[in-house]
Amino acid sequence: MGRADHLTSMTRRRFHALPDAFTAGAVALAADEARHLRDVLRLKAGDEVYVFDGQGREFCCTVVNTKRDSAELRIEAEVEPAKPESKLQLNLCVALLKGEKFDLVVQKATELGATKVTPLITRHADIHLRDAADAPKRVARWQRIALEAAKQSGRAFVPEIGLPVAFDEVLAADWGVMFSERDGDRLESLMGQAGTQSITALIGSEGGWSDEEIEAARARNFRVVTLGGRVLRAETAAITITVLLQHLFGDLK
Repeated sequence: MGRADHLTSMTRRRFHALPDAFTAGAVALAADEARHLRDVLRLKAGDEVYVFDGQGREFCCTVVNTKRDSAELRIEAEVEPAKPESKLQLNLCVALLKGEKFDLVVQKATELGATKVTPLITRHADIHLRDAADAPKRVARWQRIALEAAKQSGRAFVPEIGLPVAFDEVLAADWGVMFSERDGDRLESLMGQAGTQSITALIGSEGGWSDEEIEAARARNFRVVTLGGRVLRAETAAITITVLLQHLFGDLK
């Protein structure tokens, strides 16, 4: 059986390592991944695993040894990721949401192929950061969720999750769409953008956008689009919009 056949005949046991963990012919797993390899999956020296670097590359590896908080693997070959990446570079910019709603958006957007998820500070955002330490803690949590979702969905690329940014900062994008519950065109208005490979999509909070934010987006040549007649929760809107944009411009056909 050739390697290509072998790759498709089994479920990959996939792990993640940062790019700097790869050296000539080898890769070292960090503590959490090493413990999962050893204690959960009960893998040992000689077993085959796959390691992706979060930037789109994936490798077939053999376990060399495992320790309490690390594992050493030998790289056998670079392989095609378990699942391909969408051709659409999608930056999903979502207003800060309460509770676990933003967690859900990050998870599902990753599964659906988003390239980046940007938390937005907007006029009617559902939450406000408490202090300087609040944002990094939230981002670290979202990055973990994105990593696990990428692993589960077969992606070798982990979306970038940055610190929350002010609304005005994302308006510098080359081309974008603001999804609004009012004052927008129908989704069909985007059809003329065939061939688009990079989109910044803005999704507001439960409270929606202020008039000033809508006008500011229009002034920067963002298209304002309204989805149907029903009012969607912010997290539902974010997931729905990701699906629709991947269908129109990406790989969900």
